Amino acid sequence: MNTRQAIKGSIDWSNMIVQGYLGDLTDADLLVRPVPGANHIAWQLGHLIKSEHEITDATVPGSMPPLPAGFAEKYTPESSKLDSAGAFHPKSVYMQVAEQQRAALLAALEKLSDADLDKPGPEKYAEWLKSVGDAFLLAGTHWLMHAGQWAIVRRKLGRKPLF
Repeated sequence: MNTRQAIKGSIDWSNMIVQGYLGDLTDADLLVRPVPGANHIAWQLGHLIKSEHEITDATVPGSMPPLPAGFAEKYTPESSKLDSAGAFHPKSVYMQVAEQQRAALLAALEKLSDADLDKPGPEKYAEWLKSVGDAFLLAGTHWLMHAGQWAIVRRKLGRKPLF
């Protein structure tokens, strides 16, 4: 196994958990907050997709397909306070856009060498992404971090633990 395969494996494991947690949730479920003031899943999904797009494109310029028109603008710190379904996308859109972005990220990863992964990360994120490899490792761990919050929402909705 090489470094790219290990990173992809980490992303794949994270995706398995993400898909499990999201699988039976409805559009309405995505707007449930685990506790007052915490972000609901709908906002988190948009944030995750937007972040993955921006970080990967900054790391490997031109590697990511554009997000749908107006998508990124819906996921700001200000919009995280909104609860209206109309302020966000339906689950089907999140899943489709996430799949497109992830496919592009994995294609970009596959083209890199181990030496490329050791290069400095994007200057914009230099404080916390020290290398190109860090940027790709974040693709799985960022989603997994948020998925931990979704486990709480699932319990609040009466769903049994999955993992």
